[in-house]
Order: sequence, then C-alpha cells, then structure tokens
Amino acid sequence: MKVVLFCGGLGTRLREFSDTIPKPLVNIGYRPIIWHLMKFYAHYGHNDFVLCQGYRGDMIKEYFLNYDPYKGIDFSMTDGGQSLKPAISDIHDWAIQFCDTGLHSNIGQRLCAIRHHVKDEPVFLANYADQLSDIDLSKYIDSFMATDAIAGFVTVKPSQSFHTVEMDSDNQITGINDISNANIWINGGYLILRQEIFDYINEGEELVEEPFQRLIQDGLLFGYKHEGFWKAMDTFKDKITYERMDGQGDRPWAIWED
Repeated sequence: MKVVLFCGGLGTRLREFSDTIPKPLVNIGYRPIIWHLMKFYAHYGHNDFVLCQGYRGDMIKEYFLNYDPYKGIDFSMTDGGQSLKPAISDIHDWAIQFCDTGLHSNIGQRLCAIRHHVKDEPVFLANYADQLSDIDLSKYIDSFMATDAIAGFVTVKPSQSFHTVEMDSDNQITGINDISNANIWINGGYLILRQEIFDYINEGEELVEEPFQRLIQDGLLFGYKHEGFWKAMDTFKDKITYERMDGQGDRPWAIWED
C-alpha cells in the first residue's frame, strides 16, 4: 500500500527547531523523525511514499537528495575511501513522491491535493509525520480490512499528566480523576483510508472534523485501540524525551532493529 505522510505544517509548538527546519526533520539521534516513521512502514513492506509538503518542503527534498547512507551505522572502507560498504541496507528500495500541497493547507486539503497519486490504491495508508509507535501494523490492517469502514485510525491513551474535574450546577467539585485512569482515548493517527474517503471530503474541509463526522453518522469509521508505545513530538520536552530514550537504547518504535 502507498503511504501518504502529512509533513507540511508550521510546527508552531516546537519553535525551538521549526523556526529553521520543518518539524519532520527534527532529529532523534542521527536521523529525523520522518525517517524513523518511514523505516517503520518499510519494515512492514510499505515503502512507496507520498510526502505532502508545505512549510520548508525544500529542506525535506534536500535531505533525501543528499542522503548520507553511512550516517549513524557501521560500514567498511577500502581503497583509501574509494569503496564504501554499509553494514546494513537503508532506504535503497524506497520510492518517494514529493508533493507541494500548500503552506497553510489543512490535512483534508493536503489529502485531496495528492488524490491522483493514490487513485489506483483501493486502500492506502496515511499519517502525521511527527509521531512514532510500536503498533503491529499488519494486525491493525487485517482488523480494518475485515470491516466495511471507509477510514480508520489508531486510538491511544493520552500521555500527558493532568486531572479531569467533575462539577455540579453550583460549581462544587464532585470529583477529581487522573486522566490516565479515565476511559479517554485520543486520535493517534496511523490512518487507513479507502478510495471512498474522497466522497466524504468537501472543498476546504479538515479531515477529522466534517468528513469523519459524516463517516460516524454512516457507521463507517473504525478505531483500533493500541495500549503500547505511542508518542508525538509536539514540544521541546517531547524532543528531549525522544533523545533521552534514543541515547539509552530505549527505542520501542524501531521494530526493524528486532
């Protein structure tokens, strides 16, 4: 299946980096987060990518045009540096379509802009380019394909630490609960979409808002609960958390290393 990645946002919550580079190019260790995400999909055999670009899309193109396959891995050198051989293959079998989908476009608009690139795909994958997970992608796809749903996404428990508050009509607090103990699930991305999704998107609409509401009304939106690792890189704190995990060798998203 083709994999559509939305990597054109401004990344305003990660200004420490996104003022100079697009968020998908923020590194985790030696490689940017979009590389880690693409490695995840390629591990499952989905290595045909469509990148929906916007803000600083030129830098994403340059990254792959000038890709260094030896960065961060073991390799051998002979003939005084004339012959190099990496210990492992990297992105040699990836196909990448780079598409400018507008600087201020929303996800629905970006998806419609690349419709012609997925027109031969009855079912295709899509995702935000700033999050990683250890989800079993094959099992998830099989679960979706066993339904009549037109769209599906992974649902995860919120990783933030805060409390929900219950109040009565007199503004008296009647309960305080840690959100981690509440039955609350959020959109974790990792979308699966059938071609019919385009029939539910009107011009200018955000994908998760109006189109998904229509799918809910028709009983055609699928959710897949995942209780394993999932984390978005929204803030500088998230970036530091990822770097700390990578430095400690704690990389649950890097299933290709297993």
